[in-house]
Amino acid sequence: MAWVEIVAALALLQYVYFAILVSRGRTRYGIHAPAVSGHEGFERLYRVQMNTLELLVVLLPSLWLAAQHWSPLWTAGAGAVYLVGRMIYLRAYTRDPTSRSLGYAVSMTPVLGLLGMGLLGAVMAVFR
Repeated sequence: MAWVEIVAALALLQYVYFAILVSRGRTRYGIHAPAVSGHEGFERLYRVQMNTLELLVVLLPSLWLAAQHWSPLWTAGAGAVYLVGRMIYLRAYTRDPTSRSLGYAVSMTPVLGLLGMGLLGAVMAVFR
């Protein structure tokens, strides 16, 4: 389970990093809280952070659920793919939001896979 814990911690650290980028974006583009719009560069950073938060809500419980029923190493591997996908998403979205699809797919696919693994594992445990 240590690999799962590491991936979970890295996902949280990645989110904190994205939050720092948003904070720096506020300074760089002169966007004062509580505003969340005003400069396209800032808005792109903000959307990356918010989209990541939306996925974290599903990723973290799915990661733990899947690891309870399947190989923690494989589960952590799927979580690592998510992390890479989020970095691709960040780079693509901040350059050109229309190019975000690959990063989104690379991060959403493991999330859905982990959720399915967790649900399947739980259902199989009921019938053992």
